[in-house]
Amino acid sequence: MIEKTGLFTSESGEEILSVSALNRLARQMLEGRFPLLWVAGEISNLRRPSSGHIYFALKDESAQVDCVMFRNRSQLLPFRLQDGMRVEARAHVTLYEARGGFQLNVEAMRAAGIGALYEAFARLRAKLESEGLFAPERRLPLPRYPRRVGIVTSLQAAALQDILATLARRAPHLPVIVYPTLVQGDSAGNYIAEAIRTAAGRAECDLLLVARGGGGIEDLWAFNEECVARAIDACPLPIITGIGHETDTTIADLVADCRAATPTAAAELASAGYFEVQGDLARLALAMPTNMQRLLQVRMQHIDLLTRRLIHPGEKLGRLRAETAHLATRLGAGMRQRLGLGRLTLQQVQSRHARHRPDLRHAQRGLDTLAAQLRSSVANSLAQRQNRLLNLAAGLEHLSPQAVLQRGYSLARKTDGSIVHSTAQITQGDTLLLSFGQGEADTLVTRLSDN
Repeated sequence: MIEKTGLFTSESGEEILSVSALNRLARQMLEGRFPLLWVAGEISNLRRPSSGHIYFALKDESAQVDCVMFRNRSQLLPFRLQDGMRVEARAHVTLYEARGGFQLNVEAMRAAGIGALYEAFARLRAKLESEGLFAPERRLPLPRYPRRVGIVTSLQAAALQDILATLARRAPHLPVIVYPTLVQGDSAGNYIAEAIRTAAGRAECDLLLVARGGGGIEDLWAFNEECVARAIDACPLPIITGIGHETDTTIADLVADCRAATPTAAAELASAGYFEVQGDLARLALAMPTNMQRLLQVRMQHIDLLTRRLIHPGEKLGRLRAETAHLATRLGAGMRQRLGLGRLTLQQVQSRHARHRPDLRHAQRGLDTLAAQLRSSVANSLAQRQNRLLNLAAGLEHLSPQAVLQRGYSLARKTDGSIVHSTAQITQGDTLLLSFGQGEADTLVTRLSDN
């Protein structure tokens, strides 16, 4: 939709546009007509004001167009612009309303000729994707604790030193095998593919790193070749790629089982399991003293609780004696109460007889008989209670450890105070402490017998 703000109507009824409205309409038509596109040309009249924006003209043999690249975009350029440089600019077609100047707002830029490489990259990517080489289910899981790591890269590459330094820092015990290869040049792709096949054929390692340092698309092009992608796909070993910088993505990255942003990041992924275990071990080492102290405290509290529940045999006997004395007291009180009730009954009977003046001689004989029976019954009951009390006291005394020792037995204890129950607890030459009914003695074990 085209806005028509700034439209006036004359006295004759004609529509009249202001200059700003005209320029705005022209800008809207240009931006709506042309999508984001690539434009090739040569840079001229390059200017870099303090604002950080870049102003220049893009020209060819017969025409030129003004361009602007704002600071937030120019900061992302991988190279420095110069007059006379041939480039391909990705830009919006627009119009600068304040001056009515036709211009391009440049979003990105690359050196001329890279466009063909991008097209080749896109064609190969579409081809391999249609064959399923990028499918997640084709990717092999990375071993958490690899036993040996292989590296496919150049011996002169800085990436190799970065990987070795990272592995030495995070997993110094991990063996490394380097499969040297060219990583740049016309035939580098074939060398890289052959190195991957060599590593797969030797089966010397269980994880393979394919790495190269940063560079332009031309420098990394060997990793965009189909032979490298096929070699990675056919390799039975899990492969991590660490090619270029974080913003670089190659065909090899898409086919690999895992892509790392840089060679250093690839080494970190390969050693992640060992590195995490080191952290876990450090945390466990810090936590172990605290956990052991807490466990010991819990066990000591449990021992204290068991000690409170443990009753000495002498204390238990004392409690039984006290309970027996209490029962004897209750028995005596009960008998006295029963005698008192008998006397009261007798007095009541005597009172009734006295009121009715019974035959005193006959009643006296009956009373004497009852009194004799009562005395006999009380005497028998007291005798039975006393016999039971004596039997209980004798039973308690019989259970006393000291009484057992008095009958001729002895108690054997080791030097640490523990009681010896069987010969399995002692060895020949041990010194034992023997307790008798009267006194104690030390003895030396000279012979053991299981009989």
